[in-house]
Amino acid sequence: MAKKTGHVAVPFLLTIFIGLIILGGSALFAWNYWGLGKSNELKEPVPRTAGVVSEEDNHTMLLVLEQQEYCPPTFVLMRSMPIKKQLVFIGVPSNSIALADGGQVSLIDSYNTGGAEAASKFVESVFDIKISKYAQFSGDAFKSACDIFGGVSYPVNADIAGLKNDGSNQYLNGDQALTFVTYTMFSGGESERAFIASSLLSSMVNQADGQRIADTIDISFNNIINKIQTNITSADFKNRKSAIKFMFEHGNSIAVSVSMDGIASGNDFIISDSFVNNMKEKYFGGEN
Repeated sequence: MAKKTGHVAVPFLLTIFIGLIILGGSALFAWNYWGLGKSNELKEPVPRTAGVVSEEDNHTMLLVLEQQEYCPPTFVLMRSMPIKKQLVFIGVPSNSIALADGGQVSLIDSYNTGGAEAASKFVESVFDIKISKYAQFSGDAFKSACDIFGGVSYPVNADIAGLKNDGSNQYLNGDQALTFVTYTMFSGGESERAFIASSLLSSMVNQADGQRIADTIDISFNNIINKIQTNITSADFKNRKSAIKFMFEHGNSIAVSVSMDGIASGNDFIISDSFVNNMKEKYFGGEN
């Protein structure tokens, strides 16, 4: 007689199946209860911590190019506003005069007496602002700075060897840029030369590769800081670096230059009060 294997096999298989379900459920409970499977769970990404740029990063600096042969020192006031991604360059004629303590004071005399720090105090008094830092460049230091930015293309209207004196746009390397900003025969005298210096710096910044400047900012700072006379410290650079990088990385044509308004009186230049008030309101936010 044949054995009835089918009736025995079906209950046996059902028993195994139910047992696996019970065991599997228990294992899953233990797995979750003891946290053994949590390493495979998706986690919320950790928010990136990024530097916050604010108005506290705004700062004002006086740039000074030392006297070059027969050319007097060159002065450019630089206002940096990273939150607006903007650099403002204002050329200040070296023959500018102002009244102080009941007497007449000139920028060039202030500089000759007390250097870049005294020149900063003069410009502070004229604009009624605070200049926190100054940087005084020798001719070689100026050329090094030009090389960092890659030179500049600028309309030349000066009789300089190797360049056309026709107002056409021409590329200037560090040597040529130095010769151009220290040219003393401009028809507008020192006020025109001061504006050309500020305009050339503005063009140089706008024509540079902003990302490259940001990526090499540490190297550039180290290359320049020991070549200039300044009250900028390594701590100052560390505090401002992120904001400056932000400006160059995200800005577009960040630099503007401003022509100083005033009256030429003999060998002196008298800065317009209305110009000063307008600049202070527009770029310095009325700050003292």
